[in-house]
Amino acid sequence: MTLLLNGEPRQVAADTLAEALAELGYAGKVVATAVNGDFVASRLRETVRLVDGDRIEVVAPMQGG
Repeated sequence: MTLLLNGEPRQVAADTLAEALAELGYAGKVVATAVNGDFVASRLRETVRLVDGDRIEVVAPMQGG
């Protein structure tokens, strides 16, 4: 299916947000996620099912000030 990852189209075979993150190289990384504008806590990513065209935002925390 095609998802929009941070505004860029990406092809994935994943069914859930957790699977998509692993497939896209984010496994084990500390990131914040949103699907279609709604924040998704890390503990809920395995329960969020994706459909073609979903918009996923992935943001990594920055250090410094």
